[in-house]
Amino acid sequence: MKKSIKKYMFVIKKYINDNILFLSYVFICLLLGLFLRIFTIGFPIYFKSIIGDLLILLLTALLGYLFKSKTRFNYYLILLTLFSIISVGNTIYYVFYQSFLSIDLLATASMVSDVRAAAFDKINIFQFLYILAPVLFFYINKYIIKNKEDSIKKSYILGEVVLAIILTLSLILSLNKYDINSLINQRNREYIVSKYGIYIYHINDFIRSIKPRINTNYGYDEASLKFKEYYACKWQNKKEENEYTNYFKGKNLLIIHAESIQDFLIDLKINGKYVTPNLNSLAHKGMYFNKFYPQISIGTSSDSEFTLTTGLMPSSSGTVFVNYYDRKYYALPEYFNKLGYYTFSAHGNYADYWNRKTMHENLGYKKFYAKDSFVVPENENDKDFVGLGLSDKSFFKQLSDILVSIKENNEHFFGTIITLSNHSPFNDITKYGEFDVNMKYNYTDEDGNKKSRVATYLENTEMGNYIKSAHYADEALGEFINLLDKKGILENTIIMLYGDHEAKLSKREFVRLYNYDPITDSIKSVDDPTYVSLENYNYDLLKNTPFIIWSKDKEYNKVISSPMGMYDVLPTLANMFGFEEKYSLGNDIFSSNEKIVVFPNGNVLTDKVYYNYLKDEYVVFSNTLITSDYIDKIKEYSNRILDVSSGIVVHNLILNEEGKVKGNCKK
Repeated sequence: MKKSIKKYMFVIKKYINDNILFLSYVFICLLLGLFLRIFTIGFPIYFKSIIGDLLILLLTALLGYLFKSKTRFNYYLILLTLFSIISVGNTIYYVFYQSFLSIDLLATASMVSDVRAAAFDKINIFQFLYILAPVLFFYINKYIIKNKEDSIKKSYILGEVVLAIILTLSLILSLNKYDINSLINQRNREYIVSKYGIYIYHINDFIRSIKPRINTNYGYDEASLKFKEYYACKWQNKKEENEYTNYFKGKNLLIIHAESIQDFLIDLKINGKYVTPNLNSLAHKGMYFNKFYPQISIGTSSDSEFTLTTGLMPSSSGTVFVNYYDRKYYALPEYFNKLGYYTFSAHGNYADYWNRKTMHENLGYKKFYAKDSFVVPENENDKDFVGLGLSDKSFFKQLSDILVSIKENNEHFFGTIITLSNHSPFNDITKYGEFDVNMKYNYTDEDGNKKSRVATYLENTEMGNYIKSAHYADEALGEFINLLDKKGILENTIIMLYGDHEAKLSKREFVRLYNYDPITDSIKSVDDPTYVSLENYNYDLLKNTPFIIWSKDKEYNKVISSPMGMYDVLPTLANMFGFEEKYSLGNDIFSSNEKIVVFPNGNVLTDKVYYNYLKDEYVVFSNTLITSDYIDKIKEYSNRILDVSSGIVVHNLILNEEGKVKGNCKK
């Protein structure tokens, strides 16, 4: 036995000694993939992802045997450098979008320059540690083993090929239908990287990106079938009426797209002062939907606009506004056009940003009042230049004059107003006003002594700056509502406000906000009974944003706590304003249908559970017994919704298949 062990150890040592160049490349690249997952997704690390990385690295390393030793070294070094650069890019990108780079995203690269301040604010030194990999490889092979040539033996190559075949078979045999679906549609990039590694992800992304370019009809027939079956079933069900049917018929509608406003701000107090008093007032007097969730992908604000106005889901390959702007969509502006309304949109940024100029026209807006419609200061130090550009206060003031003209010349109007000031990185703090985030505490210590403390734990933090920025945005909102009232624009007008997406604050920032202990001047221990845990998906569930419907003419004082997604807005408004919509994937929030929010990454939220696609697990919100059949049902529903939406966006199915949907409903 000992002799056998010694023999095998001798063989292993000889193999290592003979293949330093080959093995150092594979091992260092393997570490790259491992560290990338740790720095992005975090733990746990799935063994399957290590196998996936190892397989691709073995295959690329084997190709190195086609070159001579010196050229082989350069080949490995070039690949390592490329992998290092890709790792840096993925890690920085993940901070913004909780996703990974894709070839389809190249079209949106131009957007980065416009938000460079936000980008630089998210960059840390650890994100560049990957560049040490090619340096380490160079040092090992140039100075430690001093360009020693690998011993290319048939037995070594045969063993490596056999290992690659074994790894390939093990991965293929481990695939289930959800894995296959994930690889085909690549909606949840986190899932692929977590389960199969970064190298398989990028190869899969490359193949998936070039297939439609080689064959433009790739996947069309299957997408068309799913499209027809889904809408045959949807239209077969008779539309139900409820207490809000035609409720706002004949009213004007102004939609305020509130940049990065999250729901946790509602009724939040700092030192007894509300952070968002004007938003609070709208929520308390209007219809307030407190479980409203954005369904965004990497298009952030543009995804919010698209999903809210069309009732469809964002694209998992690129962004609709940039990559699929030339498709046929039925959207809110077009529906209101048919009702005889004047439709417009307004934003203080460039018209071409997110390709809004083209896309807004395609969605049906008759006019887009962009940056060239407003007086925008060129000097960033100007008080009317906040964050990325024109301040909300100046934007609203100038827009109010435009709205007066619109009201005077049109019997009815519908408009979307997109704000800008409350955009990350929330660092224009000198212009946010005097809102104080330093908490003042009065407390009694363990000895019964009365004490006070001014805690600066929020000052100069991401959370503290965000609160100041949100307070400024709320002040601007209050001034705007007052202006609209003074100028008579609120008469016969409904205001609808929604937060377009989360502010992308880290979990650490929420722990700081909710778990500071003034007595110890530190963060509470997780064992403290008053500790607010952000684990078990509580952090994910904090990403909801406010959705409010408000009117000066009537106080509704209504809180709706059913889960709601952005794709539910179009059917809800269709019912309230008395028009028939056709292609939305959501439901009227006041209908009797089960409320299900499907996220672009495959996660699902209902009033019973929150399901996480990446980990294939869920949390339950009540004592209701949740069966595996129920989970399978919402997973299948999610896949159906995402497949149908993808078909509409990618294959232009509304244009190509409209009128072909028959009554053949297959559940």
